[in-house]
Amino acid sequence: MLLGAQVSTEGKIYEALERAHSLGCNTMQIFSRNPQRWRADFLEPKDIEEFNQRRQIYKIRPIFIHIPYLINLASPNPRLYEASIEAYIEDILEAATLKADYIVTHMGSHKETSEEAGIERLVEALNRILDKTKSAPVGILLENTAGSGSWLGYNFSHQKQIIQGLKQKERVSLCLDTAHAYLAGYDISTKAGLQAMLDELDKLLGLNLIKLIHLNDAKGKLGSRHDRHEHIGKGNIGLAGIKRIINHPKLRNLPFILETPKDTDEDDIMNLRTVRKLRQN
Repeated sequence: MLLGAQVSTEGKIYEALERAHSLGCNTMQIFSRNPQRWRADFLEPKDIEEFNQRRQIYKIRPIFIHIPYLINLASPNPRLYEASIEAYIEDILEAATLKADYIVTHMGSHKETSEEAGIERLVEALNRILDKTKSAPVGILLENTAGSGSWLGYNFSHQKQIIQGLKQKERVSLCLDTAHAYLAGYDISTKAGLQAMLDELDKLLGLNLIKLIHLNDAKGKLGSRHDRHEHIGKGNIGLAGIKRIINHPKLRNLPFILETPKDTDEDDIMNLRTVRKLRQN
């Protein structure tokens, strides 16, 4: 099973690999820089080299880098929009030096303009980004959202429209977040609900486009659009729902990354242990 977690890069970026290895992970997700700020500097070449060496030692693959929260490729604010595109290009090029496999991105907020206008801006931004990073083999994963506020991506028709508008479709795929799906109204806590969501995804985009699953339980109610994650089995998706997801024949061979709460140092250990117990051979 490909199983990992969102791992801290506190200290040196290569220390994230030590943390992932100590948790028994064979894949991981990181922020390559502070997710709450604009870039202050770039990674040191020696740190990048050490990261790549340790990755080979610990055999952690694939590696996912989550885009910082400040980036909004659907923003109607010209200044933020242009800054977001520039930052995204820098992040992809740096991710390539780390030999990361994918960048994971939320699809942005249209800031109460309209979903159609937000999607149009996002398509334009991604086309510019893809054109400027042709040399980078890093893929882009569009992550579904809970749909709070003006966020795009709570309905898979958004992803379909975006991918249809891209000139380099082959570099863009999907990240499926289980908590976000549930909070957006897909009742994946039940067998029928999970299958209905997968059927919809398959019809709109094809299940082959899912490259990563963010495996999170949901603290909020079904369709509440309130984006709050919960420990595995302690939320409204529940142990039975999570078990069904990680053992589903169309999903079980995908990488699973936990973004569950980290109130103590033991939380990742607890959640990873729970997932491993639910896995069927």
